[in-house]
Amino acid sequence: MDISKEEQRILHHLAQGGVLRVKKNEHKKVTKVECFTREGWKYEAINIPLFQKMKRRKCIASSSGKPYRITRRGLELVRSQYDNR
Repeated sequence: MDISKEEQRILHHLAQGGVLRVKKNEHKKVTKVECFTREGWKYEAINIPLFQKMKRRKCIASSSGKPYRITRRGLELVRSQYDNR
């Protein structure tokens, strides 16, 4: 299965130790998604449809209310690159 360049960039950040933080409204609907790299920098290239697409493909998952992280499936889908750049 191919993944888009945007998904690939996000998954590379997550594979290196980054997280996705999700903000929800009172109806438990996702209103905002933020990607943070392992250094704590905010990466702005993620939006709600991209988040839902990656979640539907089971590339990312959250457990016990913690931020979303990459799954084994996500690691398989991401293409390896020298130094992840």
